[in-house]
Amino acid sequence: MEYAKNILETIGNTPLVKINQMAAEIPALVLAKYETFNPGNSTKDRMALKMIQDAEADGRLQPGGTIIEGTSGNTGMGLALVAIVKGYKVICVISDKQSKEKMDILRAVGSEVVVCPTDVEPDDPRSYYSTSKRLGQETPNSWYVNQYDNPSNALAHYESTGPEIWKQTDGKVTHFVAGVGTGGTISGVGKYLKEQNPNVKIWGIDTYGSVFKKYHETGEFDEKEIYPYVTEGIGEDILPENVDFSLIDGFTKVTDKDAAVYTQLLAKKEGMFLGNSAGAAMKGILQLKENFTKDDVVVVLFHDHGSRYVGKMFNDNWMRSMGYID
Repeated sequence: MEYAKNILETIGNTPLVKINQMAAEIPALVLAKYETFNPGNSTKDRMALKMIQDAEADGRLQPGGTIIEGTSGNTGMGLALVAIVKGYKVICVISDKQSKEKMDILRAVGSEVVVCPTDVEPDDPRSYYSTSKRLGQETPNSWYVNQYDNPSNALAHYESTGPEIWKQTDGKVTHFVAGVGTGGTISGVGKYLKEQNPNVKIWGIDTYGSVFKKYHETGEFDEKEIYPYVTEGIGEDILPENVDFSLIDGFTKVTDKDAAVYTQLLAKKEGMFLGNSAGAAMKGILQLKENFTKDDVVVVLFHDHGSRYVGKMFNDNWMRSMGYID
């Protein structure tokens, strides 16, 4: 009989799916690494499991402990699934710009959810960075995950996602494109792919209001680049240790409007019911199309599932209220 001993054994080995209509004007073969097939419906399941396993191994996480993390939703979901199987509690600290669906889903899998304001500085005590760190210090028998600077985040993708892409493309991948938030996905996959073939190009998708693109191009952390934005899960107003800028060949920025519109288009034209960052990544590939040739194999990672955004990007009333559609 074939079966998984628990839900965690279903993490990884997600399919590659060709993008057809939406990639018609791109000369290359464009393949989506479809991470919503993970049990928590996002790529974050991979690093959630790895971070917990590594924390157990070196004693940072003790039996019956409480896992505390600041999350845009998906890492919290991955942590919650692992915690259920392994017997931990989870406190997720989330910013108020994240969708209601994400908060409801986290509560549905037993997490305590603490909501913080978005429009404050990262070092403001009310920010979700500061709040999660403080809770980690105040809560007995707890472990603060810190996905931004936790090396197990990138290592999870170096050990699983990168090798999967290399094997699935028979080593023919020429470009890897992914949204950048904590940096774990792009850095882990990028390191593995460049070790196999140094000519593989790694492109990051950034958003307006984030510091990544300018920092990569100039080395300057420009606070004038920082302002509130709608796109969820990518971009930052800090420089996480997991973003290895030396592995990234370039960034392209996508507007909030384009990210939202292309999220809808992926569902309507490809049958791909995905999250907000997938729309940003799809638009980003179209912006980068001059970099691709007919012999290239472009792999884009689609992080999470459309069910997280039913009240936002998949709600035409919300889209109209934001001025994204007529």
